[in-house]
Amino acid sequence: MVPQTFAAADAVELAVVERSGFVESRHSGSAIVLGPDGVVVQQLGAVTAPILPRSSLKPLQALACLTAGAPLEGERLALASASHSGTDRHVSVVRDILDSARLGEEALACPPAWPTDQATRDEMVREHYEPSRIRMNCSGKHAAMLLTCSVNNWDPRGYLDPGHPVQAHIRDVIERLIGEKAAVTAIDGCGAPVYAMSLSGLAKAIQRVGTSSQTSPFALHRSAGTLVRAVREHPWAIDGPGRPDTIAIERLGVFAKTGAEGVMVMVAPDGTTVALKILDGSARAATAVAVRLLERAGALAPADVAETLAALPLSIHGGDSTVGAIRPAF
Repeated sequence: MVPQTFAAADAVELAVVERSGFVESRHSGSAIVLGPDGVVVQQLGAVTAPILPRSSLKPLQALACLTAGAPLEGERLALASASHSGTDRHVSVVRDILDSARLGEEALACPPAWPTDQATRDEMVREHYEPSRIRMNCSGKHAAMLLTCSVNNWDPRGYLDPGHPVQAHIRDVIERLIGEKAAVTAIDGCGAPVYAMSLSGLAKAIQRVGTSSQTSPFALHRSAGTLVRAVREHPWAIDGPGRPDTIAIERLGVFAKTGAEGVMVMVAPDGTTVALKILDGSARAATAVAVRLLERAGALAPADVAETLAALPLSIHGGDSTVGAIRPAF
């Protein structure tokens, strides 16, 4: 029997949408906050029920590629963790990873897509381009998997099969980090395996990654420290200019990764960590809720959080005016 995610009755209100002073919509879900020492600081809703972390899993997948010998660093490593917006700059780095693997774009098994960056998409339409695999937001992760296959002499064909050596290695690293066996193997939107796990397990894993040091005596932690440094030094790469993850990393120095269907993980500079899942699958409030939870835990300064919230796309419009906002419910 396939385990189910938490029920609506197990969720708590995380965010509201206000229009002209009227609460128009409410987002419920679950969240967990870990202090720098790993102790649970706050728990909202059901945090032990399995969820699919979707793209919030990408840092763990990229770390697994790194531990398997993939020569990734700097922008390339950040792109391996990314849900990028498909700009030319993003695509250039993905091509560089593929070049290192001695493979072309045709080796990518993610689906063709338009870039989510509107200016890039408009230019592609004007130039009569079609959607492409390399513009898909997961192409960096896929290129990293292909590079991992290349350096290990694994056949790149079928690299998305859960039984392929690259996926077996990724799953092993993920389960070591979350401290539990994956409840379910599912297929993500990009075609790669994604594993169901508890929200608390995801929080523990992302904290282990986000607080790792490049000088650790343990190779896994040294690799994780390298990954976190790459993302913090290249925040444009993991998302895109003006997009939530990039804004949060640039302004707050956090390590952040959004996942589809309302998942978010975030590690503050002091190691305080939040993982959350919005039950209705909407991601529009996820970053705001995460930074507010870190603020409440004393990990982020209120003034910095206020400035970050003002920079996020949280406004509700009526005609040409701003008439409300998406805001955390606490």
